[in-house]
Formats: sequence, C-alpha cells, structure tokens
Amino acid sequence: MTVIRQEDLIESVAGALQFISYYHPVDFIKAMDLAYQREQNPAAKDAIAQILINSRMCAQGHRPICQDTGIVTVFLKVGMNVQWEADMSVTDMCNAGIRRAYMDPSNLLRASILADPDGARANTKDNTPGVIHYEIVPGDTVEIHVAAKGGGSEAKSKFAMLNPSDSVVDWVLNMVPQMGAGWCPPGMLGIGIGGTAEKAMLLAKESLLEPIDIQDLKDRGATNRAEELRLELHEKVNKLGIGAQGLGGLTTVMDVKVKDYPSHAANKAIAMIPNCAATRHTHFTLDGTGAATLTPPKLEDWPEVTREAGANVKRVDLNTVTKDDVKSWKPGDTLLLCGKMLTGRDAAHKKMVDMIARGEPLPVSMEGRFIYYVGPVDPVGDEVVGPAGPTTATRMDKFTRTMLEKTGLLGMIGKAERGPTAIEAIKDHESVYLMAVGGAAYLVAQAIKSSTVVGFPELGMEAIYEFDLEDMPVTVAVDYTGESIHKTGPQLWKAKIEEQAIVVS
Repeated sequence: MTVIRQEDLIESVAGALQFISYYHPVDFIKAMDLAYQREQNPAAKDAIAQILINSRMCAQGHRPICQDTGIVTVFLKVGMNVQWEADMSVTDMCNAGIRRAYMDPSNLLRASILADPDGARANTKDNTPGVIHYEIVPGDTVEIHVAAKGGGSEAKSKFAMLNPSDSVVDWVLNMVPQMGAGWCPPGMLGIGIGGTAEKAMLLAKESLLEPIDIQDLKDRGATNRAEELRLELHEKVNKLGIGAQGLGGLTTVMDVKVKDYPSHAANKAIAMIPNCAATRHTHFTLDGTGAATLTPPKLEDWPEVTREAGANVKRVDLNTVTKDDVKSWKPGDTLLLCGKMLTGRDAAHKKMVDMIARGEPLPVSMEGRFIYYVGPVDPVGDEVVGPAGPTTATRMDKFTRTMLEKTGLLGMIGKAERGPTAIEAIKDHESVYLMAVGGAAYLVAQAIKSSTVVGFPELGMEAIYEFDLEDMPVTVAVDYTGESIHKTGPQLWKAKIEEQAIVVS
C-alpha cells in the first residue's frame, strides 16, 4: 500500500503552479512557432512573435507568462490502494499548495479569486480556493493534472443543449466568431459532447490538458467520430480568418480537442472552452517516494524570434500627444508608446463613473490622457512592476462614453476588440483604442520604467497606476472614425483564404 504524505501533495501542487506560471509546454511552443512561420498577415505575425519572445523571457526570468495567473483547477485520479499520512482533507491540501505557490516571494503570482461572487466580491488574497475534481481508480498512485486558467479565456466558454439532429460543426462555427478575441488566439478549443450539462463542461475542460498533436492526427488519420470532428473543425475554424489576437490571419486555433460521453436519447449537450496563449498545465504522479519533480523545457526548445519593425511603426510621446496626432493613426498601425500613461480596469472604472455621477473629483485628471486596462502582478526584486499585459477591453465598454464625455480622456489601451457601444463613443469623441498583445505580459513590463499608485490604492492590482513608458508596442485597433481592425482584419483574411485557396492547416 502506497502512503502519500500531506507535505508531498502540498509541495507538488505549489511547485507545479510556479512551474507553469513561467514555462509553456514544449508542444505549445512548437505549435506557436509553426503558426509564426506560416503566418502571412504582418500584424498577426508580429503578435505571435511577441508571444514567443515573451515565453522565452519568462522561462529565463522565472516570471509569469501572463499577468492573469489564473484560477486553479486540479484533477486527481486517486488509486484505491493509496493511504494518506495527513490531518487535512485532500481539498485542503490542494488549496494549501495553491496558497504557497501564489504567495511565493521569489515569484509572486496575482491573486484573482473573489469570495461572495455576486455580493462583496472580496479578494481572498491568496488565489484560493481552487476547483478540485476527483476520480477514484484502481491502483496505488495519485495522478494529478494542475492547470491555471485565465479569466479572459474562461469568460468565452460556451454551452448549449442541442437537438439530437443538430450539427456540432455548425454550432461551433457559429460560436467561435461570437467569442471575439478576448481569449487571446491562437490557442486551443476544448469541446465536450454528451452526458449531462455539467459533464459536457467537464469533458471540455479535461480535453485541454492533452498535448497539441493535430499534425500527428492528420498524418495517421481519424479512427473515430471525435477525431473526425477534430480534423474538420481545425480546418474550418482556421478558414474563418480570425487569426492571432483577432487581427486576421491563418491560425486561429493550433488544435481542437474533442471528448465525448454517452448521452440521453433526447439530448446532445455540447460545451466549448478555449485555452489562450498563456496555456498553463502540467501533469505528475505521486507514488509515495516524495514530492513531484518537474523537468523544465530546454532553452533550445524556443525558436529564435525577433520582431520586424515595418514602415508603419510610429513612436508616440504620450506626454505631448494631441487629438490631431490621433487622427493620423490608421487601423493596423504599430505604435511604440513613450511617456506617462494611466491604468484602470473594472473596479476603478466603476468607482470613477460613480464619483462622476455624484459630482465628485477623480483622484487624478484624465484630460488628454491614455488609460491602460491592466491589473499587473506585484514586482519582485528590482522590478518596477511585474508582468503587465492587457485585460479584456469589452468589460469597460459600458463605461467608455461617460469616461470620454466627462473626463477628457483621449485614448484607451486593452486586449482584443471593442463592442458597438464603445466604438460608437470612440467615433463620437474622435478618440482611439489601441490593442496590446494578450500573452506578452512580461515583454510589456520591460517597457515600464516607473510605476506609481495615483488612485484607489485599496483596490490592490485594480488601483489606478501611472506608468512611465519607453517603447511599449501596441496596434491601432479602432481609429477616430470608428473603423475596427477586429472587423476588417478577419473579413479580409477570410476572403483571401477562400479566394486564393490558402491552406490553413
């Protein structure tokens, strides 16, 4: 009989979460490199380059790939012959491991978990509790998968109860464009089919733990319906032309995973969960000999990638930028931002809009300024700020008109597309929206030369900061006329793929 010690599980979960915070799986690196080599859209190619450069930097610096270090999910297959040497429940041990990982002073991870989710939404400050799943199986070991899932990609999860005769392919192809780019493509789609509602969602999440191997499947051919769906959906989703970060291009998904389960005759449950460019998961087995040891990728597993500055790159001084300058920018232009920029995301925007409604002065003037939607990781050592990638911009859409009308804000920076409400407000106020690459948080942080909290310090990572920048890369996503590259880019590349019969997979 195998005896598993409490400390071994706690330390293994903690070590795994630290490991996946800065190491991409090798299969992900290789798939992303293949997407980079094949990409023909310069904007999408640059986005993939930033993700790859960021990944290598994080592996070397042992700092988070993304500022959103995720909600933790742990899957355990517990052998029936295992005995525990512990005074805590297995769930409590897993949460102790999460707590240890996220509060590790050598690599602080952002605590994003809020208790009382429809009430006070108070941060638990240590990223617990995680979501723990168990399966009791024959054997004398404990097999564990640990994953950390960012909120931006998790928010794009989809579920439906289809009629038995409905097409899974049609449903997926209808849903993927509705997901926008907030899930940070290129990534993976996990699809669960069958069972009950909750079983389909669990199947979709579990499928994302599998390695990227679509090329191997193409080489050997499908042997069952799930594999047929994988091949068909991989090709057809990429033909949508959504591309990296939704800018238009050849690779939207690097793999599609499908798991199914027997279903009631009247039902066809289907769930789809995307995994983003910060794919973070690992697997280990406890056999009673101590804590797990994980082998890091080799530095040569990362490709040597350099960003190519095109003719449309412009350096912008945020300290002196004017509305006339903004009007000269075109969708798809690459900008390098210098000077002082403010930050603020959901909680800060809600407080500011409430203060405006009450006629109260804001803690800092927004007149002629740019605001970056970000909640950075705390710095360690001599860092000015920890990884500081963008958060999903559409969550700020409902605040955008008020901010532009009442504060004199000139522009905004975030992740992925803006919705119609925000685009209309941008057009009306001749403002601009710039997009930073999701999945390049540590790379972005290198452009931040100083950081000061200037408002709402009680909000922690959601406080208003002032960053002093040197060459932060962004793309013009919505110009002052309301033209959005997240609309025109995918339309253009979908047409190119169809007209030129470009092979996308």
